Amino acid sequence: MTTPTVAASTTLARRLVRVPSLETVAAWLLAIVWIFPLLYAVWAAFHPSAFMVRFDLLAPLTLENFTNAWSQAPFERYYINTFLLVTGIVTGQFVVCTLAGFAFARFPIPGRDVLFMLVLIQLFVFPEVLIVENYRIASGLGLVDTIAGIGLPYVASAFGIFLLRQTFKTIPRELEDAARVEGCGWMAVLLKVYVPLAKPTYLAYGLVSISHHWNNFLWPLVVTNSVESRPLTVGLGIFSAPETGVNWATISAATLLSIAPLLVAFLLFQRQFVQSFLRAGIR
Repeated sequence: MTTPTVAASTTLARRLVRVPSLETVAAWLLAIVWIFPLLYAVWAAFHPSAFMVRFDLLAPLTLENFTNAWSQAPFERYYINTFLLVTGIVTGQFVVCTLAGFAFARFPIPGRDVLFMLVLIQLFVFPEVLIVENYRIASGLGLVDTIAGIGLPYVASAFGIFLLRQTFKTIPRELEDAARVEGCGWMAVLLKVYVPLAKPTYLAYGLVSISHHWNNFLWPLVVTNSVESRPLTVGLGIFSAPETGVNWATISAATLLSIAPLLVAFLLFQRQFVQSFLRAGIR
């Protein structure tokens, strides 16, 4: 029979020596696999070409790779194009998704649920399937090789409409009734009641949208032909093409230049990002 003292000692020993679970080990392995290319890019970018595959802790540091990358491609123009593109897409999505989500959440439109299901069907369609049709429409509107042509297919986001609709449905009707008693119209109710209470959702969705469209590559590659409209991803793809003859150290530096804004934004807003999804979520 085990005495209480022995049982307590056994329990204490188990608490002190915690064997990591299979999920924890798998998570660490995935984290290492994910971060290894980034660590290699950092190493190659800050060291001379001779040390790209020689991991010598005493290897000299250099910024020459960054200056070479910046001088060999118009990254300044790529940054401006990407900033304009992402800003325009997110602004358009906020406006369209807010109005559509509010209509689906509060207006008793005949056939509203059927229309909402049609919107959700977009979530099951891969964007690559629509490239030919999107290019035909952009060509007809004269938007080929323009920033507007890159962003137009993404303004009406089914995920954004769904997310804001679910958030608006959780806001108490009493707040809306109180605003209407004060003489507010539908637009005033939306801007003064619903939008302020949905700020966590806007933050979470905005961060996801910025990250996605900053890294988007295929559609911008198809619809752009000149430096004046290329975003960073397309410019980096052309810069690192084999026929350019650029070494991997310079390519690594250019890659860090492209992803640096996203890394900084994630480090600054990671807590707000997680908390926004925890509070807002998909309900």
